[in-house]
Amino acid sequence: MSLAASTYDSPCGRLTLVATDTHLRAVLWPLAGEPQRCGIREEITEGSNPIIARTVEQLTAYFDDATTSFDLPLETGGTEFQRSVWTELTGIASGATRTYGEHATAVGRPTSTRAVAAAIGRNPLSIVVPCHRVVGADGSLTGFAGGLDAKRWLLDHEAGRSANLTAPSR
Repeated sequence: MSLAASTYDSPCGRLTLVATDTHLRAVLWPLAGEPQRCGIREEITEGSNPIIARTVEQLTAYFDDATTSFDLPLETGGTEFQRSVWTELTGIASGATRTYGEHATAVGRPTSTRAVAAAIGRNPLSIVVPCHRVVGADGSLTGFAGGLDAKRWLLDHEAGRSANLTAPSR
């Protein structure tokens, strides 16, 4: 299976979109080891394809406040447990947040908050599968592959405060 990758300069940072000809595999931040962290082991070649083009269209609409959700064919990989955690992330409404403990309860694992948090940390589809909507028990921003400034930016954007936002520092 061939993977194509293309960069997308979003208002909250540069993203790398990775896709097969039929599915989006990852939305990655510019961190060392990011593809491996997300379970991507295949060789990635620079380029685009129809799935990447569709992802760019939908991310642009999201950042332009024209949509709050995504309709893309996804292929996440991961374990059955990780996939259940990631699927549940898509049920968090735009502009809302949920704690890691609440998310553990939502996936039927109320005593497994740390395991749920670890699975969230391996989410390969940042923004599209909105792991940025999960916060600490006290409401504080914690762990995010794009950094806490990007997480704050995304949450402010979704809360309708994007008119006054500036790009997070990198």
